Amino acid sequence: MLIHPQIDPVALQLGPLAIHWYGLTYLAAFGLFMWLGTRRLSHPPFATLPQWTRRDVEDILFLGVMGVVLGGRIGYCLFYKPAYYVANPLEIFAVWQGGMSFHGGLLGVLLAMVWFARSRQRPWLQVMDFVAPCVPTGLAAGRVGNFINGELWGRVADPSLPWGMVFRGAGDLPRHPSQVYQFLLEGLLLFVLLWLYARRPRKTGQVSAAFLVGYGGFRFIAEFFREPDAHLGLLGLGLSMGQWLCVPMILAGLAMGVWATRRS
Repeated sequence: MLIHPQIDPVALQLGPLAIHWYGLTYLAAFGLFMWLGTRRLSHPPFATLPQWTRRDVEDILFLGVMGVVLGGRIGYCLFYKPAYYVANPLEIFAVWQGGMSFHGGLLGVLLAMVWFARSRQRPWLQVMDFVAPCVPTGLAAGRVGNFINGELWGRVADPSLPWGMVFRGAGDLPRHPSQVYQFLLEGLLLFVLLWLYARRPRKTGQVSAAFLVGYGGFRFIAEFFREPDAHLGLLGLGLSMGQWLCVPMILAGLAMGVWATRRS
């Protein structure tokens, strides 16, 4: 079995200023979004829509960052520890202590894109179709940060598993490196599939639907190998909170895909 390398979470120390690896993965995610977004402008239908420019990519990135941070934090407080944060409301602002929810961040981005679409007088689903293929690489960067920090480890694995890994703080038993699984599934594989799918002409809403179904499905699978939150454990039907939050994503994606396909 493997031993998780105890990587210092601080990548660079400049006097009182500490630059963390996790912060660098966020910067990488934003940089990748900007790079992919500019290339997305050459894909249909955006290549034939003159109102779509690099300035739009920059504005979407700014609003998306706000949506991810605010939505991710609020979602974590509501979905995972509502009773604690009701009793300690000021702790909601203690973001340096950790605690972010992807599903909350997704809702935050959706609201941010509603703002962008209204301000530019563009169809909201067209905006979401533009954004969707540029998101998985950011998710992959976040999972790299999780692995470096040795957090969000997997469930106990069979000792014969060649890549079973012992994580500090998780006992002496080998575990699934679920951060790597999510990096490969929700990050790289979803990006490749969605990018190739979105390069060809699609009806409005189909790319967004593919993202919802793809992410929800891959995350649902990965959660079988990820240790559930200690204060929640497994919920109904033996599923984790992450899996239950993926169910409405998948259903919404399927419904959106059917609706988009049937449109004239």
